[in-house]
Amino acid sequence: MTPPLSGRRILVTGAATGIGAAAVGVLAEAGAAVAATYHQTPPPDHLAATWLQCDVRDADAVTAMVRQAAEHLGGLDVLVNAAGLWQAGIPGFISADDISFLLDTNVKATILTNQAAHAVMKDQDPKGGRIINFGSSEAVMGSPISAVYAATKGAVQAWTRSAAKTWAADNVTVNALAPAVQTAGADRLRDFLGPDAAALIDQQMKMMIPLGGALGEPARDLGPMLVFLAGSGSGFITGQLLAVDGGLMMVGG
Repeated sequence: MTPPLSGRRILVTGAATGIGAAAVGVLAEAGAAVAATYHQTPPPDHLAATWLQCDVRDADAVTAMVRQAAEHLGGLDVLVNAAGLWQAGIPGFISADDISFLLDTNVKATILTNQAAHAVMKDQDPKGGRIINFGSSEAVMGSPISAVYAATKGAVQAWTRSAAKTWAADNVTVNALAPAVQTAGADRLRDFLGPDAAALIDQQMKMMIPLGGALGEPARDLGPMLVFLAGSGSGFITGQLLAVDGGLMMVGG
């Protein structure tokens, strides 16, 4: 049986840890040829990918990295833009540096990587591709403890819709996922709230996530959606925020 992503050429950013690392493993297992980026954290030895070091906040570095990935892969069919960061931020106690850091890390990097990927996808033969960004339920519901993060993810979701409308003529789809899975960001949230809040967090998860009452596992729960969006069957879906969260956020109209 032919793997579902056989022949697909995929670039994953922010792939050294968390969702990005899970994406590399799942997509490679599904038959894709994968290039992946890391910044400061060394990439895991066990993941099968062509690794490229890149600060995705640097425009020139991003352009060079995407071109290098496409040259190595023989083209580019899919960008999984997993680079990003959760950070605490309570309204009224947020510094200018906090704002600039998250805007660069979550918004600027998304736009730069998306534009560089589109530039390759629109000029290849046949032209077209898939871009997958990451939004957040916090951008939809709001967050009293990570307000700037929520704002940046709201910007990513708005950018996704705008890019989807603009690039549809080039057969490039752009969608965003809003996952509720266990990541380093979830660990930072627990650390921020402190050990006394652990029981409360678990209780809230049981109340708020109908399926299982806990955060999902990236490869098991998010992986199948990544495989679908990276494949041929998702070609008529664009500009969407797709929640993979066990029912935490039911965004349908």
